[in-house]
Amino acid sequence: MSVLPWLTLATVIWLQAIADTNTDFSAYSSELKTRLSISQVKLNYLAVASDAGKFFGWCAGAATFRLPLWSVLAVGATLGAAGYGVQFLYFCRKISTLSYAQFFFLNMLNGNSICWLNTTGYTAVRRQFFLADHGAVFALTTSYTGLTANIYLSMAETVIGKSSVVRGDKSVYLLLNAVAPVAVALFTIPTLAAMRPKPADMKAGLVTMFSVAGVTGAYTVIQTTLPAMRSSSGTIPATVLMVMVTAVVVVPVVKAGKWVMRGNVNNVWVLVKKVTFWVYFLVYLCGATLGVVYGNHLGQISKSRHVSDSILLSVSSSFGFFGRLATAPLSVFSRSKYKISNTGTVAVLMVAMSVSFFLLLCPGDGFLFVSTAVIGLCSGAISSIAVSVTSELFGQENFPVNHNIVLMNIPIGSFLFGTVAAVIYDNAGGKEGEGRHGLCIGMACYSLVFIIWGCICSLGAILSFVLFFRTGRSFVSRR
Repeated sequence: MSVLPWLTLATVIWLQAIADTNTDFSAYSSELKTRLSISQVKLNYLAVASDAGKFFGWCAGAATFRLPLWSVLAVGATLGAAGYGVQFLYFCRKISTLSYAQFFFLNMLNGNSICWLNTTGYTAVRRQFFLADHGAVFALTTSYTGLTANIYLSMAETVIGKSSVVRGDKSVYLLLNAVAPVAVALFTIPTLAAMRPKPADMKAGLVTMFSVAGVTGAYTVIQTTLPAMRSSSGTIPATVLMVMVTAVVVVPVVKAGKWVMRGNVNNVWVLVKKVTFWVYFLVYLCGATLGVVYGNHLGQISKSRHVSDSILLSVSSSFGFFGRLATAPLSVFSRSKYKISNTGTVAVLMVAMSVSFFLLLCPGDGFLFVSTAVIGLCSGAISSIAVSVTSELFGQENFPVNHNIVLMNIPIGSFLFGTVAAVIYDNAGGKEGEGRHGLCIGMACYSLVFIIWGCICSLGAILSFVLFFRTGRSFVSRR
């Protein structure tokens, strides 16, 4: 068997592992708020700006029909390098002034770059592997996006040391966000340019890949929860994680359409006229997107509850990884004589996620960490399953464009849900004057937010059952 398909899979995993650069926003958001002297509402708008870049994600999908795939990746890496690079220079005081509006635009640029990187990964999998294997391979590759925050935290500790990160040197995250995608792209572009026919046998290689992924995910949970590893001042735990992510290359080492704009606009119109599309759109909005918004607020949530922001972010990231990875057995099982409903699975996950938001109202760190883990797990799984659901509901032919249209719900949800949270947070903080926005401490800071988010997620759960009954009434059916 050719080594190239497995090398492609390994490089796509690396790409997915560093693509979601906005997931480490919580790691430096507090310092950003201080440097710009802005309120929580305005800080939230910066997170919204990053998500708003996904409004133009369809451009990446369209580009895959016209441009070589490696050039799509190059565009994404370049956009991110420019956006995060300028922000890094401002943090380092190499640029004396950077207005809020300019920061907002740069965050939009950063968010759009993620679309190009992820679209490259999705398209490479679709072109390189058989349709029957798409679900399992998608689950494997997208699972690593759940580790992105952990990976950037580990890289930061490796580059400048854990003590420097803890003391407050947050500019390193912006530097890594700018440089890491470019570095991975340089390794990935030659592989994408050389992609060849699909491999006939996937079983043994995938088993190995999933084994490596499972061990990596387990290590991140241990690294996050084990007191000895959390308190370690050295860089060994972080370095081990980086090595384990790199280990996906073991399989390739061992195994040594036309785009016509008018036609696609018509396709988009056909898509948005469907009731099923809007039900699906709202389910994603109230589920996976709400999970993204929750992740954006982890920095402030952790400080209000007197817990480590890096540990809480690591918990969310680690379980988000397992949520994505856990969808693979669903795909494999569905290739037997029985098929598990993807929309039915989403409905179950939405219920669990809804309950978790209400559990956040309970005092105690245990409820906070468990709920964060469940929200990360469920939202990660939903975002992974959504790749298959989009294909099932709307067909394979225009998948890159269709899925990016679905993902346009992310900036909408980020703005709506995030703004509500930010306004409530600022009010709970004492309504301090402009430029004097301090931290809000205590359960009251986010209690009303969690109630609202829980109700939104519950609405999404109801809609997910509507989607399930519209697409098939049986959770498990014979093929």
